[in-house]
Amino acid sequence: MSAQELVTDPPTAARRLLGATLWSGPVALRIVEVEAYGSDPGGPWPDPAAHSWPGPTARNAVMFGPAGRLYVYRSYGIHLCVNVTSGYDGEAGAVLVRAAEVLDGIDLVRSRRQAARTDADLARGPGNVGSALGISLADYGTELFDPFAAVRLELSPPVPRADIAAGPRVGVSVAADLAWRFRLRASPAVSVYRRSPRAPEPPEVARNSRGQR
Repeated sequence: MSAQELVTDPPTAARRLLGATLWSGPVALRIVEVEAYGSDPGGPWPDPAAHSWPGPTARNAVMFGPAGRLYVYRSYGIHLCVNVTSGYDGEAGAVLVRAAEVLDGIDLVRSRRQAARTDADLARGPGNVGSALGISLADYGTELFDPFAAVRLELSPPVPRADIAAGPRVGVSVAADLAWRFRLRASPAVSVYRRSPRAPEPPEVARNSRGQR
């Protein structure tokens, strides 16, 4: 299994990452929830919610490179979020890892995530995934399929579609109704959906509101 399996559209790449294992030192996490993000306006999957939307920058450059690289960014000045690049080389795409289950190194993860109330909370939420793995900005651009890399990705056999739930992405204020969030139905570690208060009303809510006036 290699990065070639992620050279595809963002939703397909996102579903392919469900069940995969991320390794960082002795810590192994099983990916149970992801969000797909697409390209700038000129790319094949225009996505105004993606970091790639303005075009290549120093921050998002790895999104435009080969699939299977680690895209790390700081969220709200605090949390480091973990993404896996996907799509064609030269066209932006990435998958945000939103939640995971700890397979190995749980004592180390507990020491990093002392605020977690249960083991299911240890890597629930994108910032907590980064904390559980001990990710730093120095890991940006890591080739995840390199067996000698500090952070590695191992794909599992594809998860059956019936075991995957899809829905809108969490907290985005644009393209808020695009169903590019995917999660394993049976996992206790998936996060709760929260719609951004800055996002427009969902289409069905807007229609109902107009009908009641």
